[in-house]
Amino acid sequence: MDKEGKYNLAEKIDRAVFPGTQGGPLDHVIAAKAICFSEAMKPFFRKYQKQILVNAKAMANEFSKQKIRVVSGGTDNHLMVIDISPFGVGSKKIQDELDKVGIYVNRNTIPFDKRPPYNPSGIRLGSPAITTRGFKEEECRQVVRLIAKLITNINNPIIKNQIKKETKKLLKKFPIYEDFKW
Repeated sequence: MDKEGKYNLAEKIDRAVFPGTQGGPLDHVIAAKAICFSEAMKPFFRKYQKQILVNAKAMANEFSKQKIRVVSGGTDNHLMVIDISPFGVGSKKIQDELDKVGIYVNRNTIPFDKRPPYNPSGIRLGSPAITTRGFKEEECRQVVRLIAKLITNINNPIIKNQIKKETKKLLKKFPIYEDFKW
């Protein structure tokens, strides 16, 4: 504050930024970012990121083959949203049923969605987690086929049980840890 009781511009900016929208220097966050940046500079990371994109594109293409519309027509990144409105069921039920068979997705609104936000017409999913496990394109297409099978058989407990067994079998080939049990 100057002699007349007015704030100079630097003080105004400082007061606007801290503590309201910016916290203190969190050492653990700085360390985590340093490790992330170090990992991102390694050749393996570039290969991993490319595989994430290849897998996502394989998934989007397989959804199209399964007659399930990818909202954007495909994907240029690790994510996609599919439109499940033609199947007459909200995404909350599909998300819940996929959870039960070991496939994890998020419900998501789609453009011009007629359904409410808590039970919209879209399912959002991505490829990083399964790529981390070691999935390649064929396994990603297999996951899409399992999702499509569940969507089209949402009320069939026998089919859902088969999907759960197939999911377990697939995940067993690509364990998170060697001794991990699911």
